[in-house]
Amino acid sequence: MIYYERGSENDSISNNQLREGLYSALERIGERKKILAIPPDISRYHSMAGELTGFVYNYYKDKLTDVLPSIGTHKPMTEVEINQMYPVVPKSLFRIHRWKDDLLTLGEVPSEFINEVSEGKLNFTWPAQTNKLLVEGGFDLILSIGQVVPHEVIGMANYNKNIFVGAGGKDSIHKSHYLGAVYGMERIMGRADTPVRKVLNYASENFAQDLPIIYVLTVIGKDEGDNIVLKGLYIGDDYECFNRAAELSLKVNFVMLEEPLKKVVVYLNPMEFKSTWLGNKSIYRTRMAIADDGELIVLAPGLKEFGEDKEIDRLIRKYGYVKTPQVLKYVEENNELKNNLAAAAHLIHGSSEERFTITYCPGHLTKKEIESVNFSYASLNEMNKKYNPENLIDGFNTLPDDEEIFYISNPALGLWAWENKFIS
Repeated sequence: MIYYERGSENDSISNNQLREGLYSALERIGERKKILAIPPDISRYHSMAGELTGFVYNYYKDKLTDVLPSIGTHKPMTEVEINQMYPVVPKSLFRIHRWKDDLLTLGEVPSEFINEVSEGKLNFTWPAQTNKLLVEGGFDLILSIGQVVPHEVIGMANYNKNIFVGAGGKDSIHKSHYLGAVYGMERIMGRADTPVRKVLNYASENFAQDLPIIYVLTVIGKDEGDNIVLKGLYIGDDYECFNRAAELSLKVNFVMLEEPLKKVVVYLNPMEFKSTWLGNKSIYRTRMAIADDGELIVLAPGLKEFGEDKEIDRLIRKYGYVKTPQVLKYVEENNELKNNLAAAAHLIHGSSEERFTITYCPGHLTKKEIESVNFSYASLNEMNKKYNPENLIDGFNTLPDDEEIFYISNPALGLWAWENKFIS
């Protein structure tokens, strides 16, 4: 059921309208006594989840007893990050999702189903894991809050991904990421109906039907002045609610180009992007737009590590970003990757398959560290002088020396592709 929907490519929803839309949906849902909110972490700072969670608290007050950021494998939010993103919500309500420990397995998606959706590439069962708080907390309303946007693992982020991946467990995260990587990012990104989504939908329909989950979904875009604005708000408890948000996101967040791009410069906001685990969105979201023998330059002032998780960081450093066949061979030969399939998937996601060059300009990692994982390195100071983000606009830019580049100020907000690379 859809409790509220509003959205179009030309819409610009104000904070007052956002609050009114949310409150009208909550009124339709009816009185509740104990509420859990599951919003994203700082890596989705522009999702409007901060504002929405604040409105939820103002509406329910002490009935909102717990806030569980859906961090997946990311580091727990710091107090500074919580203050930045959720200033209205009392800090005492925040809980940490421990993705290796605080889990319940609601059921298992059979291997036959995985084999079917992966087109015979994989043959394992998939555990529908989520944080035990959802089941044992005694909630009569669980508000899953977040942004629908093109995504490298599942096609379109959010909806039940927030439950089974963002608040999911080790095995559910590892296997879902690997399924998406093996199936192929170019076949997934920007699509609502993908193998990974089919698996999560199976879990929702068969194992989570008794959980009182309502999804609060946003679609974020930019206005003519290049300002980040809310384009859509969809609130409901079913796939159709997500599908409508995904349809709008494809219109708002997907840029189809007539020609491939020879040089792309991406800026990673240091508040959001401190690892290549997150920062490689600069690769994921542009890989279908970049020409063969093209170049991607990533300005990453906050970059200080590869993985948000220590073990994943170690594996990235050990194996590096290499072509897909090599990653698959590593998985076959090494138990440490077999037991950490999300890391293996990430190695595939972060590779250009040697089709174009990737140059990272980190704020903290050394030249040796960057080159050890098979990226090229350039000085952030030097590249900032040449490609100063303050002097660039999103899209095509012609520099004083007549060099033409394509600039992206935040890769998390969209997906870019050359029409010949977008596989329908």
